[in-house]
Amino acid sequence: MMKQILISGVLALFLSLIGTPLLIKLLASKGYGQFIRDDGPKAHASKRGTPTMGGIAFILATLVAYALTKVIVSERPTMSGLLVLFLFAGLGLVGFLDDYIKIVKQRSLGLRAKAKMAGQFIVGIAFAILSLNFADARGVTPASTRLSFTQDFGWSIGPVIFVVWALFMILAMSNGVNLTDGLDGLATGASVMVFAAYTVIGVWQYGQSCANPLTAGAGCYEVRDPLDLAVVAAALMGACFGFLWWNTSPAKIFMGDTGSLALGGALAGLAICSRTELLLAILGGLFVLITLSVVIQVGSFRLTGRRVFRMAPLQHHFELKGWSEVLVVVRFWIIQGMCMAVGLGLFYAGFVASR
Repeated sequence: MMKQILISGVLALFLSLIGTPLLIKLLASKGYGQFIRDDGPKAHASKRGTPTMGGIAFILATLVAYALTKVIVSERPTMSGLLVLFLFAGLGLVGFLDDYIKIVKQRSLGLRAKAKMAGQFIVGIAFAILSLNFADARGVTPASTRLSFTQDFGWSIGPVIFVVWALFMILAMSNGVNLTDGLDGLATGASVMVFAAYTVIGVWQYGQSCANPLTAGAGCYEVRDPLDLAVVAAALMGACFGFLWWNTSPAKIFMGDTGSLALGGALAGLAICSRTELLLAILGGLFVLITLSVVIQVGSFRLTGRRVFRMAPLQHHFELKGWSEVLVVVRFWIIQGMCMAVGLGLFYAGFVASR
């Protein structure tokens, strides 16, 4: 069991660690550098021209590591694992198109809002529909039409409302990571923590699976492919760790929308397929907090004409208050670490309460 997880994590870490500097050289040689907003913190001006689209590195590292792991252990990929990777890579492609247009046209806005949203809709809806198919021998599909916290609960919401709900989760998380990706290493480090949590959750669900006659009963987890979701989460964690070596302050490369949309999609996909949809709001609490800061700022300005924060997203508010970039990142990582710990604690508490 642990062999697959270790192999995928180590391979993804190695591939990302050696692949990212190669990508940096390639992007730098073509002059594909970051466009910096003029209204942002003045300290960010020095980042103009830093290679972007770095998400390519950890997307490829994750996909290759997963494929190699399956070859090494002589096992076939599962539909749950493939669907999460499809969502991950599909949203990464939408982000890549956005980044590419920004760079080629040298403007801070890439794809038009409608085109970008359409791309996210197409990938998200395809994932949602496919996830309700491919039932295993017990009739369990990768996703469920019931809402979930630490496990499924309540009545079925039906396939149509499920698709809408899944799409909301995918858009919320992909844009949440996108908003968080404003400081060196912030989104990457926070993502590492959430993927680590999903690796633990996948292992635990596999050990207490309803598919296992020894553990079937009260409190068991009705998840189609928990072990493979842990393998995917470990590959994502390893790939992000390798990328963080080059992305931490002072960043040699930025992930761009290529990376942020992909990571958000992977988080939403893991939550949906592991039946921990509402728990994701706690496990990825930092992304939720930063997204809320933007909602509050925009809402307040439209209603009262006043701003709550000096600048949104939240990380830039503290920069404008005089905090150094590294100080903001480390403190926000601490907040995210606490969110992850609380989320895992609630996940275990849910298991204990159901026994």
